Amino acid sequence: MKNKIKGLIKLREQKNQAGGPDRIKKRHQQGKMTARERIEYFFEPGTFVELQGYIKHHSSNFGLDKKKFYGDGVITGFGKVHDRTVYVFSQDFTILGGSLGEMHAKKIVNVMDLALKAGAPVVGINDSGGARIQEGISSLAGYGDIFYRNTIASGVIPQISVIMGPCAGGAVYSPGLTDFIFMVNQGTFMFVTGPEVIKAVNKEEVSFDELGGAETHSSLSGVCHFVGLDEKNTLDMVKELLSYLPQSNIEEPQPVETDDPYDRMEDKLNEIVPSNPNKPYNIKELITLVVDDYRFFEVHQNFSQNLTVGFARLGGKTVGIIANNPDVYAGTLDVNASLKGARFIRFCDAFNIPLVSFVDVPGFLPGQDQEKMGIIKHGAKLLYAYSEATVPKLTVITRKAYGGAYIVMSSKHLGADIVYAWPTAEIAVMGPQGAINIIFKKDISTAEQPETLKERLITEYREKFANPELPATFGYIDDIIMPTETRPLLIKALESLENKALTNPPKKHGNIPL
Repeated sequence: MKNKIKGLIKLREQKNQAGGPDRIKKRHQQGKMTARERIEYFFEPGTFVELQGYIKHHSSNFGLDKKKFYGDGVITGFGKVHDRTVYVFSQDFTILGGSLGEMHAKKIVNVMDLALKAGAPVVGINDSGGARIQEGISSLAGYGDIFYRNTIASGVIPQISVIMGPCAGGAVYSPGLTDFIFMVNQGTFMFVTGPEVIKAVNKEEVSFDELGGAETHSSLSGVCHFVGLDEKNTLDMVKELLSYLPQSNIEEPQPVETDDPYDRMEDKLNEIVPSNPNKPYNIKELITLVVDDYRFFEVHQNFSQNLTVGFARLGGKTVGIIANNPDVYAGTLDVNASLKGARFIRFCDAFNIPLVSFVDVPGFLPGQDQEKMGIIKHGAKLLYAYSEATVPKLTVITRKAYGGAYIVMSSKHLGADIVYAWPTAEIAVMGPQGAINIIFKKDISTAEQPETLKERLITEYREKFANPELPATFGYIDDIIMPTETRPLLIKALESLENKALTNPPKKHGNIPL
């Protein structure tokens, strides 16, 4: 028995040495952790349990029979984060460049299947050169098996992708199917076709970072939701995100004790909306003043900044926040904002996270480009997501709520449970300037002093519609509140809706305008 135990110890040492000391040293020189070090940092100490660590590939093509390693380039298993189980796979670049072959894929598929059975999140740490070309169709089949499971698990368990190296070709579609994508600021990239292929086909010169780096995907394409300063910072953000989420769609997020009084009132809220209706302000300042401990965990921070989304807590309970940001494009809704909002809303609804919307929207962004890009179709996605959501929906109108954008931003008409309005709220078909130009076009054109008439008409229009009293008489607003009352009233409303039960009509699935 002693010899057997010695043999097992030696076997474990071989398994844990990855691609060998030289390759590990090279990783460290590049400022990168190994796949195993990333896992050790991510999980609570002593909780990680590895699975299928002795798997090897079975290919002998192109000399692969001389390049066999335990684990086949990916470490899989489970551990604890915030004392809750999380499943993980972490690709090991020191072994065959982290390339995905048949057995490598089977390990990932196994851990995804276990996560689905257990009803627990799965985190994939991607660092791979792509498909293992030497294994041919087997590697492609492996990708297909993974994509299928990403799709089946969608909306059932949280799926998080962490890009910590290259992720190219077919490999990008697994992260693309998951709920959230994290990238490290430097040394990571995602693209379907690389710079060399683009140069050969399109004669375009582009760098790896310009094509698929963290800045490109976090600010321009919207593929990436979070960017970390380094690997540890990125993993810390993943852990913070998990603290807001339930384990699966049959649970609710765990409440967190807070010393922040539910009835805290911030006098600053009374001054945050400028007296000039055309002057911008940053909605994030408002959000942080309202939520628990002034902590707002923003999602898609650098993408489509005219709409702000993210997680926070109210009275210790997780909420998803969607807010127009007047500081960017006056808070208008455009194609990207609609996509950003719809995706976030559907995630929250899938995982039983109440929605809180702060509304200050003058309308949809006008322009030929927006129409050609399909603002009708994409704007409808936001409308669809709000309408479909059955979680508690609370809305606070802080200032402008004009036209179709008023309807879209979680109005009573789309099923909002409780709608509050600040005294500064303006709910109308359109702004005063545009409205009087249409209603009184003939009068203005024939007036002796058209500018004087316009000013008077604008004032009259503003007095009639630039306040929340009229919509309140129709029941479209539940209460007109002081800005300082926002936090306590939202917390009370959430408590009142704790047992909300709403089910949409039975169907296979809806046909969201994709």
